[in-house]
Amino acid sequence: MYDIEEMTGAQKAAVLLISLGPEKSATVFKHLREDEIEALTLEIANTRSVSSELKEQVLEEFYEVCLAQQYIAEGGIGYAKELLDKALGEEKAMDVIGRLTASLQVRPFEFVRKADPSQLLNFIQDEHPQTIALILAYLPPNQAAAVVGSLPSEKQADVAKRIALMDRTSPDVIKEVEKILEKKLSSLVSQDYTIVGGVDAIVSILNTVDRTTEKHIMEILEVEEPELADEIRRKMFVFEDILTLDNRAIQTVLREVDNNELATALKNANADVQDCIFNNLSSRLAAMIKEDMEYMGPIRLKDVEEAQQKIVNIIRKLEDSGEIVVSRGGGDEIVV
Repeated sequence: MYDIEEMTGAQKAAVLLISLGPEKSATVFKHLREDEIEALTLEIANTRSVSSELKEQVLEEFYEVCLAQQYIAEGGIGYAKELLDKALGEEKAMDVIGRLTASLQVRPFEFVRKADPSQLLNFIQDEHPQTIALILAYLPPNQAAAVVGSLPSEKQADVAKRIALMDRTSPDVIKEVEKILEKKLSSLVSQDYTIVGGVDAIVSILNTVDRTTEKHIMEILEVEEPELADEIRRKMFVFEDILTLDNRAIQTVLREVDNNELATALKNANADVQDCIFNNLSSRLAAMIKEDMEYMGPIRLKDVEEAQQKIVNIIRKLEDSGEIVVSRGGGDEIVV
């Protein structure tokens, strides 16, 4: 018989899934990675019997952790602790939050994630660009984009560059920044070095800011960090994002694309992208492209990606010239 205090997370998860039954467990499995499914399947297979008492303990712990996670999502760590204190008592509340932050690695600056971007801007705009970059790197792209778009123009590219070049940040630095900002998470920050920022982070932000801010930042980066600017630009609009264009824009793009390039680009595209393209071609041309795809045989993935990138470059060129509009957040949503 297991003692819940000595059980691993995988063992508790196995007991939870056994308690939920096969139908609900199958639904949970749909949201897990293959290695997680494999590990849990093995754990379930090795679990011979589970007492009703253990089931109850595991379900209760699961409920408490879910409750804590919901409170954190609604109002942050402080709010969660306050409500859990009332519901479970102070000692139990600290235990639950401790387990949750250890297993889910609650991110620093959690308190900021609920702040209105305009209030946040007033809060951090006079900080050093590196401090602003550190805070924004932990925020959702929409929130970070709103702040970047409102920063003084001379700071925008500097902050964007610092986010893109950010790699690992010492927990001591994070604690110091949080302390300066008079906030509450320093005692909960993991002691492991935290990987944050990077090119993907700034790409998510730039994909969300208004086009004017994006162009301003990219123009400066192209001068100061040309290789970084190229890497960011390659990731900013991927081929599958063609689904976000309206039909008129797609038709404008397709008029600029060579038919052979299009057939190659669609060779490895998903069904939604293929349908979107074919629906914006004449039935005769669509049939011809499909026939070309069928007869061209196997193609190197590198050739497909190059063809897709050429189409992406056409999209960006047409956007720059104002012939099409790529939907994004910020000022681009304003119609005048």
